[in-house]
Amino acid sequence: MRASNWLIWVISWLVCRVTADPYTAPHTSDELHDALANLGVQITGDLPVPPDPRLQSNATAPSHHCAAACGLLTTIRKNIVSTSGSQTYAQQQSRYWSLQQLETLPACRVTPQIAIDVAVTLLITQYFDCPFAVKSGGHAAFAGASNIQGGITIDLSSLSQVELSKDKTVTKVGAGNRWLDVYSKLDPMGLSVVGGRVADIGVGGLTLGGGLSFFSGRHGWALDGVKNYEVVLANGQIRDINQKSNPDLYFALRGGGNNFGIVTRFDLETFPQGLMWGGNTIHPPTTNASICKAFENFANNASQNPDAALITAYAYFQGSYFFVNNYDYAFPTPFPPAFNEFTSIPNITDTQRITTLSNLTVELNASNPGGFREHYTTATFKNSAALQLQILDIFVQEVETIKDAANILPALVMQPITQPMIRLFRKNGGNALGIAEQDGPLLLMNLAILWSSKADDERIISAAARVSSRSNEIARSMGLYYRYIYQNYASLSQNVFAGYGAENQRRLVEISKKYDPDRVFQNLQPGYFKLDGENGGSLV
Repeated sequence: MRASNWLIWVISWLVCRVTADPYTAPHTSDELHDALANLGVQITGDLPVPPDPRLQSNATAPSHHCAAACGLLTTIRKNIVSTSGSQTYAQQQSRYWSLQQLETLPACRVTPQIAIDVAVTLLITQYFDCPFAVKSGGHAAFAGASNIQGGITIDLSSLSQVELSKDKTVTKVGAGNRWLDVYSKLDPMGLSVVGGRVADIGVGGLTLGGGLSFFSGRHGWALDGVKNYEVVLANGQIRDINQKSNPDLYFALRGGGNNFGIVTRFDLETFPQGLMWGGNTIHPPTTNASICKAFENFANNASQNPDAALITAYAYFQGSYFFVNNYDYAFPTPFPPAFNEFTSIPNITDTQRITTLSNLTVELNASNPGGFREHYTTATFKNSAALQLQILDIFVQEVETIKDAANILPALVMQPITQPMIRLFRKNGGNALGIAEQDGPLLLMNLAILWSSKADDERIISAAARVSSRSNEIARSMGLYYRYIYQNYASLSQNVFAGYGAENQRRLVEISKKYDPDRVFQNLQPGYFKLDGENGGSLV
């Protein structure tokens, strides 16, 4: 080989060594030592050797691995690790919304204080091949969504910063915040961000999955308002991800859920926001047709009222069916014309008033009580009052088969995905949801059921599945079915990312291969919604 050719070959080899698989995580003890040292964590002596899975049964291998991982984490980060029997462990377990999640018991819980703690934990879970889950607010319904039996749960609740930039255009929000934490700080300053409408819901899950907001007609969904993400990647790197630094990963994080990294901070667009008008009205079932028609008209005319937001829910409680409508307007304008068709309908109660955003989210929080068994499922349709009325009939038919369950409260929640919202999905390069403006307006259905007894799980979940399948069948027959599945309302059995369209799903898979070549967030973090539809968790 000529000297010049040899030199070219050596340089090419070195370049490949430096650039190939830059996101691959360490696998050997030496690689883990180096990766931890890069994070400022020095371990003296040899690392423990992971248990050999060939010497254990499939049933015991994960628990052995996770016990070893929890042990090492306790050695190097004792103040952030809690185990069963400790007060910290019990307190953190109690913060889950659904009983299914609360009853899920990890080998240990890790509560990072800074992003480096997340990176250290993520590297150690991989070294020991220990499955993990990540919790922001813990508001998902099914077991395994943000907690994990026998694994390691990374609880982000201590990542609670809420910091406003000097020019008051960006708020840095730690992923462990709940939305009331954010609004309580911004409300007194006359500012806000696009976020959740229920006080106790976490920032992380809502924003990564979508995030309908009172301000979505004017500013888009929560995911459209993220300027920058601080993310811990599978290899332990802590990166700022935005449209300039990594446009592909920035796209994926805007709707891609927990499949690409652990987000530790969201930098959110911030805008002036003062007092608002909002509240609820309750109506008897004799008003169903009028309410469904008012909904259809509201969605069709949303371009005229981008500052108005609407939620309707048809519910059953203690022998009675009724409609609960929630209205919110971004200005302190009493009885804004956007809701005239609704407010002209006779009601039983009315809480509409001028108040703060925080107060409105506390009111809605009362309709989402914790400490019960919970189930969600969702579907999306073209906007139609006639279809809504047929779905209400299906809902009643199926509720009649389960209404004897203890403390049951089923609600069929309807919300418009309006054309002004969809238009804003193009912000900052576009999000991953796959909804085009010409597809709207759309009708987003969320069937939400709470109850008390585990003995009723199977029949209630089966009834919910029948409501969903029958509604989809009727919508198809009317030419009103739409493929989108909203991640934050989806059931474990639903293929969320297929609902984004084939091209967006393919694009997300390719981005995952680039930033997570070892499929850490597909396999070692099994819970919640996965890109291939093989979701992890349990409905009961």
